Amino acid sequence: MRRQIAVIGGGLTGLTAAYDLICVGHDVTIYEASSATGGLARGFQDENWDWSLEHFYHHLFESDKDLLQLVNELGITDQLFFPRPESSVYYKGTIYPFDSISAFFDFPGFNFWQTLRFGAVTAALRYTRFWRLLERTTADQWMRRWYGRTVYEATWKPLLINKFGRYYDQVPMSWMWARIYARSQKLGYFKGGFQTFADALTHAFFVRGGKIHYQQPVEKIVETNGRITITTSEGHTATYDQCLVTSSPQSLLKLAPAIPALHDTYASKLENLKSIGAVVMVVAMRWPLLKNTYWLNIPATSPDKTANEIPFLALVEHTNYIKNKHYGGDHIVYLGDYVEPDHPYFSMSKEELEELFLSHLSKFNVNFNRDWVRKTWLFRAKYAQPVPLVRHSQNIPDLQTPIPGLYFASMSQVYPWDRGTNFAVKLGRRVSKLMQSQRDTEPETDD
Repeated sequence: MRRQIAVIGGGLTGLTAAYDLICVGHDVTIYEASSATGGLARGFQDENWDWSLEHFYHHLFESDKDLLQLVNELGITDQLFFPRPESSVYYKGTIYPFDSISAFFDFPGFNFWQTLRFGAVTAALRYTRFWRLLERTTADQWMRRWYGRTVYEATWKPLLINKFGRYYDQVPMSWMWARIYARSQKLGYFKGGFQTFADALTHAFFVRGGKIHYQQPVEKIVETNGRITITTSEGHTATYDQCLVTSSPQSLLKLAPAIPALHDTYASKLENLKSIGAVVMVVAMRWPLLKNTYWLNIPATSPDKTANEIPFLALVEHTNYIKNKHYGGDHIVYLGDYVEPDHPYFSMSKEELEELFLSHLSKFNVNFNRDWVRKTWLFRAKYAQPVPLVRHSQNIPDLQTPIPGLYFASMSQVYPWDRGTNFAVKLGRRVSKLMQSQRDTEPETDD
């Protein structure tokens, strides 16, 4: 049956679902609030650059099979390559490589026997598949016990604090398992940036007859007589057989206020999903900041970001991963942090954040001064990192909402996996299959 389908949001989840749905013969229209598709993987391009650059740092892994399959379907495999950049950790004022067995033994944060313990426990996690057992306890409790206090506090605890702030000791061990289990050391990137992938997917959608309404935020979704009517911010209305929403859980409740009236349990699951935002400053420099390191983990000792030595969680020197010739000779550095939506970083001006972030760069290179900086850009997203809690699999809302014909897919539903482009694609394909197979039936139940 040929259906009229609306997709709210042109990020990679919505775009993938729209592509799959139009490939099987449905009429699909995307409503995108911004001026381009791609979501958090969207890129921008300075006038001197040959390649675009992501607003928020991106790469993929060799194990990202869902994304790689879609890349192959789009015929752009030749646009993908896999360098092996260096990852390091900032420990007591010094940068140490931390991405190989030899680097682990050279790291001064723990001794020989602690290093062996670190390797043995990590290997055990990498080869287990019983993540549901691990979601019964927090990562803080599990790793403190099995890695030992010294190893945990030197490595994993700072990562959890940086990623989740005040929630760091509530996140289940299954989330940490997924990071260790699913990731490779080689990191993938597209020639031209991730915008190459987003553009190829958008083009494939277009040539099959798909429609995209840019800068058309949707404000209301109503079900009437088995069909879905949407209303945009400009007052335009349109009616569809099915609708997929790919925004945050809180946005869905605002868009479809009938959900709480129809199903308290589903609405409660949406309300209880926690997330934090991302703030990233991109800095174009005339000289490199770090010698070889692509990804530098910054230690955090307190969930209160103002109490830590460095006001951001990661320093990512993109051009120690991708050659700077593609960016007009600029050396590109990301300074990023995950913070809650009400954090001051979301209300501070670009100039204030620039002063705060750049003032710490001399700690990583004593020669740094402000003359090195050619230009900066600031990007913020209030819904960027879902926060899972213990036994989170029991609290994930179904892809099919209580409203017939209305579906919901967000990064809060990819658990136990962490947010990322691969799982955005995987989720998009999963919800599109559900939409093809179900119509006005009981909501899907996750296994």
